[in-house]
Amino acid sequence: MGRTIFAGGTVVTAEGSFDADVLVEDEKIVAVGTDLSYEVAETIDVSGKLLMPGFIDGHTHMDMPFGGTVTADDWATGTAAALAGGTTTIVDFSLQDVDGSLGDAVDTWHEKARGKALVDYGFHVAITNLAQVKDEISRLPELGVSSIKIFMAYKGTPLYAEDADLFEAMQIAREAGVLVMVHAENGDVVAKLQEQALAAGNTDPVYHALTRPEEAEAEATNRAIQLAEIAGAPLLVVHVSCAAALEPIHRAHELGQTVYAETCPQYFVFSVEDLRKPGFEGAKYVCSPPMREKWNREPLWRGLQLGDLQIFGSDHCAFNFEGQKDLGRNDFTKIPNGCPGAEERAMVLWTHGVLEGRVSENQFVAVLATNQAKVHGLYPRKGMLAPGSDADIVVWDPMLETTATVANRHGNVDYTPYEGMDFHGGPSEVYVRGNLAYKDGDVIAEHGSGRFVERNFTHPAI
Repeated sequence: MGRTIFAGGTVVTAEGSFDADVLVEDEKIVAVGTDLSYEVAETIDVSGKLLMPGFIDGHTHMDMPFGGTVTADDWATGTAAALAGGTTTIVDFSLQDVDGSLGDAVDTWHEKARGKALVDYGFHVAITNLAQVKDEISRLPELGVSSIKIFMAYKGTPLYAEDADLFEAMQIAREAGVLVMVHAENGDVVAKLQEQALAAGNTDPVYHALTRPEEAEAEATNRAIQLAEIAGAPLLVVHVSCAAALEPIHRAHELGQTVYAETCPQYFVFSVEDLRKPGFEGAKYVCSPPMREKWNREPLWRGLQLGDLQIFGSDHCAFNFEGQKDLGRNDFTKIPNGCPGAEERAMVLWTHGVLEGRVSENQFVAVLATNQAKVHGLYPRKGMLAPGSDADIVVWDPMLETTATVANRHGNVDYTPYEGMDFHGGPSEVYVRGNLAYKDGDVIAEHGSGRFVERNFTHPAI
């Protein structure tokens, strides 16, 4: 591609905002400054708009088997939804087959993405059988993978890991330069509460939340942090949903421990009351950790403000209401866990965070792009608007008004939990490596145009 100048906009970075033009050439940013001019350059007028680095979503589940079914969004429809939300790079979870290798998992996910992905992408590896693959962890960086995920929840499934395995994985990962991510819920407690609920005849969706109490998340979060401290390993706690789980994270930061933490949009706009909706409607809001009492939102906002929560991911894990969510119509434990959110992630944060004065536009960029790039080993190639970085650019229109409906979503799900929700501000155009990929509601990128990006974890200070 030739030279392109994005002219007349306001550049918004994690550090500050300023009026500047952005010059792009050969998929890279060449210069950021005022009065940039080249005789042979296409000029794109972005007056009145904000120029931001392409958003990164380090927590998606595309085409993933779970609970006897497979997520509704594959790599074509899921990345279309991500693009419509301003996301130009995702990091998805390749799932180890219980009898397979980590290399096999990565290869399988490459096949899932090939010919479909509309955005750039990387992979985590979710480990289901540590004993079989512990020797492989040190070789993951050779595959461009810099993180593994361990599940402290889902007891009785291959995902569940005992403390001994979690701790050993931390020790191995520390030596390999690989980041350990945890889904922190006490699997034993949740399993026992579920058993007791079903025995009492409590089968409705709300019992998904009631059997996964905040204390179970808080206890597991604290346990993972303490184990990581003993192992001398950095840790990423994903989808933090409540104040009780945030407390040990804040304490770890005060003590100087390297603990990264993520939260997600659903915890800022939905609550346990949504799971109480009449009929089986509550199943649409079933995800893990579950929606919490509304009062948890303010502590989570403070976590973003203070930097205890450094990244804002979607945990996009979409299942259709008909034929998937309704597998648990008579047993809440059989409702597939997960909600769509890749498309709405940034708009939730802008509407309820920036516009309501809870976070600045610079913090917005930090938790959606820059910190994501640092934590997930993509920085400085991704996550910033600076010479040498990929020309992943979001043209953000602060005046854009959107009402979410299932009809105007870009994914492949038969409902949206955000139905009827109004968003103020959103992406008008999205560029992946300088190539126009989304404009005014339409996905333009070609399937397969997304590229695999190798990642390298560097223990960033944020």
